[in-house]
Amino acid sequence: MPRVSQERLDARRRQIVNAAARCFARNGFQATSMQDVLKEADLSAGAVYRYFTGKEELISAIVAEVIDEIRDAFQQAAAQRPLPSPEILIGRVIRLVLGKEPTLGVSDGSLYPRLMVQVWAETLRNPELRDVLHDGFAQVRRPWIEIVEAYQDAGMMRADVPALSVARTLIALAQGFVVQYALFGDVPVQVVELGLKALMSMEDPASRT
Repeated sequence: MPRVSQERLDARRRQIVNAAARCFARNGFQATSMQDVLKEADLSAGAVYRYFTGKEELISAIVAEVIDEIRDAFQQAAAQRPLPSPEILIGRVIRLVLGKEPTLGVSDGSLYPRLMVQVWAETLRNPELRDVLHDGFAQVRRPWIEIVEAYQDAGMMRADVPALSVARTLIALAQGFVVQYALFGDVPVQVVELGLKALMSMEDPASRT
């Protein structure tokens, strides 16, 4: 009997993960059954259980992939040179997250943000997944701290505030917008760009005297 190639095995695993991601995005982790995943993937139970022991293992795989994709989007935006202003940078990272074709096969623009929110919620109940999330965002923060330090060195941003505080705030802006997108639909990214631009333009009245 001919051996199944590794490429074929990887493709079948991807088929299962993608099907599960679509189910979880639509209905959440807890409301989705393995039977739902089997139906979505159009595979037998034996075919699926060859790759995953059950729903918890599927959840872990999807959480890890979503966190990787979000981390990659932040890091890709952070690598741009010359550095754009903060509102442009935040807009770019949001567009990367919302506009790219995720490896999870959730190409529907409304489903992928929902899956991201589901993933964040799932990490609250699972300590192992929470550790994966913490590690992922620790990797995100490092280049963004360097971005803030570059802004401060260039005189674009006040230097008396810790770079970590600013970096975390910028990341939170992008995350918060994704949550709004998941909850309220197709909100233009320009909204957060203009809002941040306005906030960045504020001056301390005392500095004018």
